[in-house]
Amino acid sequence: MRTLYHLWLSAFSRKVRLVLGEKRIDFEMKAENVWRRRPEFLAINPMGEVPVLVEPDGTALSGSQVICEYLDELNPEPPLLGRQPLQRAEVRRLVDWFDRKFNTEVTELLVGEKFMKRFLGLGEPDSALVRAGHSNIHNHMDYISYLVERRKWLAGDELSLADLTAAAHLSTIDYIGDVPWDSHDPAKEWYARIKSRPSFRPLLSDRIPSAPPPKHYADLDF
Repeated sequence: MRTLYHLWLSAFSRKVRLVLGEKRIDFEMKAENVWRRRPEFLAINPMGEVPVLVEPDGTALSGSQVICEYLDELNPEPPLLGRQPLQRAEVRRLVDWFDRKFNTEVTELLVGEKFMKRFLGLGEPDSALVRAGHSNIHNHMDYISYLVERRKWLAGDELSLADLTAAAHLSTIDYIGDVPWDSHDPAKEWYARIKSRPSFRPLLSDRIPSAPPPKHYADLDF
């Protein structure tokens, strides 16, 4: 069976989990405390980062986008990168938006500062960075709303890796209760559709010891 090395609040790991779920591929998970620099893990990914997917034959793939595109080629249905070149370009553009821009401007400033910093014993959150994350998220929620008011899904008429990537990042922020859902109804309705998919249910059952999510986290009618 495939093994996914992950961290519970890693948006990139969650992105791969969602793709595996959409493709109905069986896998097991192993949480990897990457800060410990475990030699056995570095042997399969010298970068020392998650996610890493290890195939049944021992082949290891690292990097969320590498893994997701590999899985999409391995199991073409349902296609998550688009059926035509322009569709694939738009999906990749939006994946890049959330994995780079959203991650830098929101995920790292909220989850990184408010959760991971304390979890790793690196001190108190930087309040200026947290305020910036709270401010920045509204711009991204407005953009999601803009897209889904004009399209069925973020990149077009079909669910794609763009939706799963955005939802993966938002799910980590929702776990700490920092998504301003009430101010962005179209984005909230889009997320509710993603949240109700079978692939998303394992994420909703995630619980980190001593750090439970808010009550609405697993509620499909949040």
